[in-house]
Amino acid sequence: MKRLWLAGFLWPCLLPAGGSQADVNVNSRYTVEAIIIAGEDQPRISSGLRDQIRSLTGLKLNQSALDELADRVRKELRVKAVTQKLQRGSQPDSVKVVFELTRRKVDLDVSVPKFVYHSRQGWTGAVEAETAIGPSVFAFGLVSDNDELAERYAGLRARYEHRSLGTERARLAFLFESYHQQWNRATLEALDSQAPAPGDSPVPGAYRTRQNFQPTLTFVLAKPLTLTLGASFERFQTQFPAARTEAANAVVNTLRYHRAVETSGATKHDLDAGYTLRAATHILSSDFAYARHRWDFQYVLTHERHLVLVHFMAGLLSGQAPLFERYVLGNSSTLRGWNRFDLIPLGGNRVAHNSLEYQYRFFEIFYDTGSVWNRGEAATVRHSLGVGLRKDGFSLAVAFPVKEGRAEPMFMVGMNY
Repeated sequence: MKRLWLAGFLWPCLLPAGGSQADVNVNSRYTVEAIIIAGEDQPRISSGLRDQIRSLTGLKLNQSALDELADRVRKELRVKAVTQKLQRGSQPDSVKVVFELTRRKVDLDVSVPKFVYHSRQGWTGAVEAETAIGPSVFAFGLVSDNDELAERYAGLRARYEHRSLGTERARLAFLFESYHQQWNRATLEALDSQAPAPGDSPVPGAYRTRQNFQPTLTFVLAKPLTLTLGASFERFQTQFPAARTEAANAVVNTLRYHRAVETSGATKHDLDAGYTLRAATHILSSDFAYARHRWDFQYVLTHERHLVLVHFMAGLLSGQAPLFERYVLGNSSTLRGWNRFDLIPLGGNRVAHNSLEYQYRFFEIFYDTGSVWNRGEAATVRHSLGVGLRKDGFSLAVAFPVKEGRAEPMFMVGMNY
């Protein structure tokens, strides 16, 4: 009997995907305990694919459904082939389904990390190509961003990552960035007329180019907790009053916590929180000395077709820092409905922001509140409201600033922002 049970259990593993109806009948009494994609990092797996995996977990083994899932895995992860294997589960009459990936000789993954049009601030876009050779990952990208900082920066970035330094709990990465800058007239005028608050330092001037080399080590302290240690060697050429090269070399530390929990029914909880410190010091031959702190927290509750998102961010900057280190609000993700150049063109050294969103299927509404200011000044809290459509990374939204008098709406459309 034992030999007959093993033959019935292992026979589908010897057949290609899409076996006969007889094979399905032999295994239909087994329950799928888990579905595993061997050797694949969770961040690369889309939420849609994870949902499909969860929908099959806990059900009776259905070869047709597994074939459809294997085909989606092959297309989404852009691999040459996907082989299904069954392993004995931890409970009687249960199995684990393992998808083993056969990669192409050159696995090139091209993605668009961000693409957005803002009605007051124009276009922002980035494209990245990534390939993996064993545990090593090479990436190259082009970017033109007028959304994140007080400046528009355009150029290239390259990244190398080794995902296993003797253990999967340690990763090594090198990042190189080279950008040219364009400045909004409001920012240049604010630089010329700035009057720092008592006890505060003046904001350093604009720059033409900026390069950054950043080596980091990431350690998985526990499954939901990671620590990144490294350094950032940033050099830039000033624009006024004379061209010269300055450096802002800093120690970089990031502590992140991420956990996803699925409770009974169709309810999911996703928690992500982090703290980042960038501390520039003369010990690293930096022309600037400052400390930049940033805290962020995000909680997502999903129940069937309903989604609630809460996001909070705060920052503190002490010392004299270049413009790219200063905080801004009023873009495609913070204080939507406000224009950052109308709020504070040079950015601030204090910031606090909170977002609340509700989504039903592809429809969403959101409320933003926050303030960006400088030390010695009173914080002015601002609010905005908006509605939009969101589906598979694509978003279309209109947001209104909450203020007295005429309020002009801001339109935003794009992907992954």
